[in-house]
Amino acid sequence: MRENAATARKFRPEQAFLKAPILECLSFKVYHTAPLLSSPGEADSFRAGPKAATEGSRLLRAIIFDFDGVLVDSEPVILQLTQQMAAEEGWTVTPEEYYRDYLALDDRGIVENLYQTHGRPLDPARRDELLAWKSRAYQEIIQEGLPVFPGAVEFVRQAAQLYPLAIASGSLRSEIEHLLGKIGLRSAFKVVVTAEDCQRSKPDPEVFLKTLAALEQLPEFDPKKLRASECLAIEDAPGGILAAHKAGIPCLALAHTRPPEELSKADWVFRGFAEVNLDKIAPEFH
Repeated sequence: MRENAATARKFRPEQAFLKAPILECLSFKVYHTAPLLSSPGEADSFRAGPKAATEGSRLLRAIIFDFDGVLVDSEPVILQLTQQMAAEEGWTVTPEEYYRDYLALDDRGIVENLYQTHGRPLDPARRDELLAWKSRAYQEIIQEGLPVFPGAVEFVRQAAQLYPLAIASGSLRSEIEHLLGKIGLRSAFKVVVTAEDCQRSKPDPEVFLKTLAALEQLPEFDPKKLRASECLAIEDAPGGILAAHKAGIPCLALAHTRPPEELSKADWVFRGFAEVNLDKIAPEFH
């Protein structure tokens, strides 16, 4: 087991439906003490540079981030939208059920899981109606941005000076691009793989395998091909950890949305970005 002195824990490898509580939930989050996603372009002149990522001695060569629950605190909003979709079908989803059974799923996976867990055959047309509503509702909510987890912006900017960065997420590309634009970090990520690029959501490894394939096309990895074991995935959910490991990628978990004990299958577990020291983690890649 790798030691984590900071935590004393270290684990091994249509608008009619849009109800006020969804918007209100943001104002009660403690993360409002952190910087909110700012106006487009505030730091958008930032450009990532590989620098030491191509040095032969560096065995950690790329970092792959999940998005929701890792960079932005979007899960409370997605939870309430999921509850509203369920209510339209006469079902209920408790917060406990959402964080246990739905956290790593993309929108399509959420709706299909709703049908499965409530014993009803999937209605593709109704599924698509619910997905379209959720997308419209979420797009309106995020127009002014969402809270950022403490230290996320600084961590990404610093990491991008050393490694090519990617996002592997079950969110829609338009949502990710919009929120990254708000924070001025779009240019920090050389690869973004989203729900539109995949047929299966986490814990299936498809999104990580496609992200790895896209990273391999970068000039930084020519002629020395990038291997899965040379990447670091950053996740917040057990399903995401499992997906990363299925793809052969070591995983660091942040206890942003789930307690550390539920993330015990990750290779490293930290409470937040402030505890993560890449200089100490990178030498463990061998």
